[in-house]
Amino acid sequence: MGIHFGVDYYPEHWPRERWETDTELMQEMGVQVVRMAEFSWFKMEPREGEFHFEWLEEAIALLDKHGIKTILGTPTAAPPAWIIEKNPEIQPIDTQGRVRHFGGRHHDCQSNPTYRAHIKRFVTHMSQRFANNPGVIGWQIDNELGNSHGDLCMCDSCKARFQQWLEKKYGDIETLNDAWGTAFWSQGYNTFSQISTPLITAVGENPSAMLDWKCFCSDLIVDFAKWQADIIRENCPNHFITHNYMCFDDKVNYYDLGELLDFVSNDIYPAGYWQEQPHQPDSDIAASHDVVRSYKKKPFWIMEQQAGIAGWGTMARALDPGQMSVWAMQSVAHGADAVVFFRWRACAMGTEQYWHGILGHSGRPGRTYEEAKKLIHTFAPHMDEFEGAMPKPEVAIVHSFRQNYAFQIQPNHPDLRYVEHLKKYYKAFYDKKIPVDFVQDSDDLSQYKLVIAPLQYLMTPELEQHYIDYVEAGGHLVLDMRAGVKDANNICMTDRELPGRLGDLCGIEIPEYDCLFSKECQVLFGKREYPVSKWADIITLTDAKMIAEYTTSFYKQTPAVTENVYGQGKAWYVGTQPGAELMDELVEYFTQESDVERLGTAQDGVELMTRESDGQVWLFVINHTNEEKVYHLNDTYRLLEGEREEYLKPYEVQLFVKNKYGR
Repeated sequence: MGIHFGVDYYPEHWPRERWETDTELMQEMGVQVVRMAEFSWFKMEPREGEFHFEWLEEAIALLDKHGIKTILGTPTAAPPAWIIEKNPEIQPIDTQGRVRHFGGRHHDCQSNPTYRAHIKRFVTHMSQRFANNPGVIGWQIDNELGNSHGDLCMCDSCKARFQQWLEKKYGDIETLNDAWGTAFWSQGYNTFSQISTPLITAVGENPSAMLDWKCFCSDLIVDFAKWQADIIRENCPNHFITHNYMCFDDKVNYYDLGELLDFVSNDIYPAGYWQEQPHQPDSDIAASHDVVRSYKKKPFWIMEQQAGIAGWGTMARALDPGQMSVWAMQSVAHGADAVVFFRWRACAMGTEQYWHGILGHSGRPGRTYEEAKKLIHTFAPHMDEFEGAMPKPEVAIVHSFRQNYAFQIQPNHPDLRYVEHLKKYYKAFYDKKIPVDFVQDSDDLSQYKLVIAPLQYLMTPELEQHYIDYVEAGGHLVLDMRAGVKDANNICMTDRELPGRLGDLCGIEIPEYDCLFSKECQVLFGKREYPVSKWADIITLTDAKMIAEYTTSFYKQTPAVTENVYGQGKAWYVGTQPGAELMDELVEYFTQESDVERLGTAQDGVELMTRESDGQVWLFVINHTNEEKVYHLNDTYRLLEGEREEYLKPYEVQLFVKNKYGR
């Protein structure tokens, strides 16, 4: 039997006499794995070179006796006070030159050689100690890299590393001056040593320099992770290595980080974001799973699945009965092979006292424990059957960290957010029960019938040709506003009208545009007018045909959305940000033109998703609401879990299977 369900466990927070009770309750619940020790550096090394691993070995042995394996976390997200006292220079510096002090977590500079020496000493000892421990199966490097780092670090160590990174990239300073456009505001450099980290300026910043800084910071985090991974692989060749991502977080390029890992993991808190109550939209949660699956293009783990009320200083809403199970199985439906609940027991101390778990502060099993137990005993046997199976969408959305960075630096519109823009497309497909992959812009697109490439702001000749080749060979491509505006160095294109060579693909030119600010524009599509916002590209047709037009402002009756046949395929250009209704209609049109199939139809609040192996397809039907719902599938499946086909009870999850080659 594979490993499919677990909990994040912190035995160091509780008396030793409680551990036996915990492990017995875990075994009864069906727990197969725990993650431990990712914040326990002081407990394991209270003074330099004085290692205390006995308590951890005892906990691992006790868990193993009850059939529960352990993932160990390297505790480098929270260096202890004795390191800070001895080496205060390892603390990070913010954009205003201030020290970020001890007392929270991630109070470390990841480029600092002294801190790396401490890490090498500790991780070497820890990995050697547990290399042959029969209860240990793998490692998590650090914790949520980039998540707690704010502006990252501006210290002298980071400055020196940044200068080295730039010299390796550009070779000589004149090439950098050209790439950054330093003729503006007399920003030229004579040597790389004159370049600093981006501390706060009197006014403004160089967008090209900022793009390189963000990419450097990402590379630094990847290098920091590799520093640890190399040590662990040398000492523990039979253990897997993973890291817990944070969905769409962007401080580190998760595609690059994934190259170091055996598989990626994710932390998902649907009701942990207090600005969205009672929880995030179901489509946003699904999008997070799909992008995490896409980072490595293989099944992933959930290393922290929300099990209860989330909160630090303030708290989110309580989970309805059944809601935790629904979110866990939504993770599985989108490609998770294992779900680890955060946390086993609500902590009585520290910052996360109100981040609740399977057990409450009292440690007594209650509603959440019984729900988790039922979930595991129902679905774990089936998960053995589809372990390793992957969703196989016909649609892809291009997702780029560099494009995201460029829009963070210059959003064009004050409320334009790159990831939120991508999610608007995603939701329209989600609502139509059409699975979606996320892809890098360099990925092979040929397996997809339809590719959505939003906000292709930074453009290169190679990327232009990549999109042209895809459409010419029969692909269907959607581009939209602000495409082809800048080169790879974040400098505006000047050789032709927007969107550059993509204009040949789309059959258009864009000589003008309008930033809409708070006002909305109206667009006519079919026989209805719809509101659009943020932006209006004022399009001139060269070869394309108009399929939607503006009906307001001085550019009324000009194209808002165009279609162009190119080679064996089609390219659409959407010159604005559609509202929800227009987005729904456009996606319906694009999918029909591209012959994309739906999994079925369902009432609002019902999700359909599939995972496929070589011979079988598993279909999940998930009711995210506290109401009864109905649905219809577009193919014939055999019901494995659930009471009645085409009918769902509140918060019910149904599982189906079919043979891909006939029953």
